[in-house]
Amino acid sequence: MTVIETAEKFLPLSLRIRLAPMIRRLAPVLSGADETSRAQRMALIAFAIRIISAAIAFISQIVLARLMGEFEYGIFAFVWVLVVVFGNLSCLGFHTAVIRFLPLHETRGEHELVRGLNWTARVFALLCASILAVSGYAFLQVFDHIVPDYWMVPVFLGLITLPMIALGDVLDGTARANGWAVTAMSPTYIMRPLLILALMLLAIWWGAPRGARTAMEAALVATYITTLLQFLRVTWRLRRHLGPGRLAFDIRPWTRFALPLFLVDGIGFLLTNSDVVVVGLYLPPDQVAIYFAAAKTIALVQFVYFSVKAAAAPRFSTIIAKDDRQELTEFAGQAARWTFWPALVVGLTVLAAGNLLLSLFGSAFTEGYPLMVILFAGILAKASVGPGEILLNMAGRQKLCVILYGFILISSIALNMLLIPRFGLFGAATATAAAMMIEAILLHIAVRRTLGIVIFAFARPMPASSHERQDDHG
Repeated sequence: MTVIETAEKFLPLSLRIRLAPMIRRLAPVLSGADETSRAQRMALIAFAIRIISAAIAFISQIVLARLMGEFEYGIFAFVWVLVVVFGNLSCLGFHTAVIRFLPLHETRGEHELVRGLNWTARVFALLCASILAVSGYAFLQVFDHIVPDYWMVPVFLGLITLPMIALGDVLDGTARANGWAVTAMSPTYIMRPLLILALMLLAIWWGAPRGARTAMEAALVATYITTLLQFLRVTWRLRRHLGPGRLAFDIRPWTRFALPLFLVDGIGFLLTNSDVVVVGLYLPPDQVAIYFAAAKTIALVQFVYFSVKAAAAPRFSTIIAKDDRQELTEFAGQAARWTFWPALVVGLTVLAAGNLLLSLFGSAFTEGYPLMVILFAGILAKASVGPGEILLNMAGRQKLCVILYGFILISSIALNMLLIPRFGLFGAATATAAAMMIEAILLHIAVRRTLGIVIFAFARPMPASSHERQDDHG
């Protein structure tokens, strides 16, 4: 309340009067101590960070595209997507497992297990990423005759970056589990893109070539700096929160939860980026650049989903630990509405300015505007069910998620492989939108069948008595 009151003093009287109803509604969220207010507060913080990060990422991508041109920018975009995907996979699901188990161990006062889980997640991520990087290097050495020369150095630099990407994802999950939204997201979504851009500009000023190699060198250095700083910050906050003490391990339940999540998150990440990957396999780098620019521009809408997801995961975990079915039902409905309506408003705004935004990348990039329209249809379909997969994961339905997302990924790749050779970039956008629609339908059905919860932005939550009757009849 002190922050709000201080801010109000600097507002003109007329604006203060207009904003008064909004401020009254916002005040309980910013000052409330209940779990719902904490979740809403984290969602608002995550939302604000994603707005800032979306602007930073968008501007930096425009500058990089202008500096490098379509061909070199396409190489950098393709390699960076691969690095982020495989870095996330290297976490083996532990970056999400910490969100599930840290609140549980905290609630039970099991601080030794909290320390042990944090240590385990970091070691697993670094070890797996390092093994993957060495394997990738071996692949490049053996199959160098079939890999075009312009891919070799950027991919090699990407392999060196993998361990820090993986560690950063684990630290992100650890901070989110503790409700530290700024500590969780600002290194990856604000500091890193700013550093990549700054280092790229500095390298060019020093005479480095304006190519994908220079961009990947900047990305490598920026990733190491941001991840190591985040490591120090999270470690210090945990030490202050928990105090010194020994570590305890409960590996079996952690891995039993994490490994299915490895498949779910891995499939989800591949699903999110499979279109760019397949486009990169079928089409030349300049076409990859156009598709990537269109997808990244309409992806400004996705920060709404990410923000709600960041807040909903620990909240779902806490409610499930309390075994409060009615509260879970109500919060699931809220999460779906928090996702859909802001996504609709943001998406329509982005489309209204779509041609202008794409032209900032270069005149050739306006070819991607129809792709944005197609992709937005799929994004809205996914937003209508909110973070449905998070609800299933936190409720212990990881195996079901693996099956669902395995089917969705196969559908997405099959549609991309079928449509891209025939329709090029339009085929890629159509395949991706169709996969997101399939995802929304399957998540809605899965949540309703397994948990008895209707998670849909336009549906009213089912009364508790209805859930009980549904459970009684299977």
